[in-house]
Amino acid sequence: MKNERILVTGATGMIGSFVARRAVEEGYNVRVLARKNSDRTLLQGLDVEYAIGDLADQASLPMALEGVDVVVHAAAHIGDWGPAEIYRQINVVGLEHLLTCAMQKGQLRRWVQVSSLGVYPARDHFGTDEETPPSLTGLDGYTRTKAEAEIVLKRYMDEYKFPATILRPGFTYGPGERAVIPRLLKRFDQGIVKFLGNGMKVLNNTYVGNFVDAVLLAIDNEKAVGQTFNIRDQRLVTRVEYLTTVASYLGKPIPRHVPLGIVKFLVPFVEGWASLIGSKESPVLTRATIKFMAMNLDFSIDKATSILGYAPAVDFQQGMPDALEWATGKMKVPRLVKG
Repeated sequence: MKNERILVTGATGMIGSFVARRAVEEGYNVRVLARKNSDRTLLQGLDVEYAIGDLADQASLPMALEGVDVVVHAAAHIGDWGPAEIYRQINVVGLEHLLTCAMQKGQLRRWVQVSSLGVYPARDHFGTDEETPPSLTGLDGYTRTKAEAEIVLKRYMDEYKFPATILRPGFTYGPGERAVIPRLLKRFDQGIVKFLGNGMKVLNNTYVGNFVDAVLLAIDNEKAVGQTFNIRDQRLVTRVEYLTTVASYLGKPIPRHVPLGIVKFLVPFVEGWASLIGSKESPVLTRATIKFMAMNLDFSIDKATSILGYAPAVDFQQGMPDALEWATGKMKVPRLVKG
């Protein structure tokens, strides 16, 4: 509905910034929750209202929610390394702070929660749908606390009829992606990127523009209330296609293959050493690395297509070049490919 006010959390990140951008284009009044000294590069030139606050500071949240009709909650502590409690403070406790304030206001028409396909059990998936429950024993603090966040939100949905929709994207890529692709480019420069196994299992790739389409659909579709949806690209790519695309763009050699069994054997030692020395950065090999680079991550989007009308229009080969243009500094103004 036009002229409504939308609060976007996590708007200084890739997903949140493009949600804000699309909402402005659609005629919504957009407010973004941002910390005082946050990097607002992705929001430059965008006509949005800033609410200065922090999910860790509950007192800063009521003003951010004043007069708000829709919340798109994209804020999260991301990564695949570090104590789960660090992730929990934002992904779970911060969520509860925001939910409590929203319930007190009592005015929301819709809440769209950006979750993750990482909440599913860490194994091969071949068309897994939303009937499979999230796992609370994920490989890392991020996936565990995203699953915990869903449990918290579900309680509000069930007990208070809170009008929420949960969207689960996979590996989300595009301009503004600051975690996976920059780290991958660094490792290409170091010459340490390898295929784990034969590289033929598929990735749960999700172009940010496709995901933002799903967010806008969830805001306006009454059938979305109380529902959870998997969101990914129409065509999933193998790790061979993924890494070959990046290597070709960079003009680097195609990575070599290493036996997956050797990698699985080494991971406990690599993780153990990194923990022992108190490494703040993720080591080259982790259990999360194996999941991202070697497991089959195919999740069904049939529910999203049938109920939301979700129709992911942008293919990996259309969207990935812009992600790489941004990561290498060639793209100065963030833009989306239109399908």
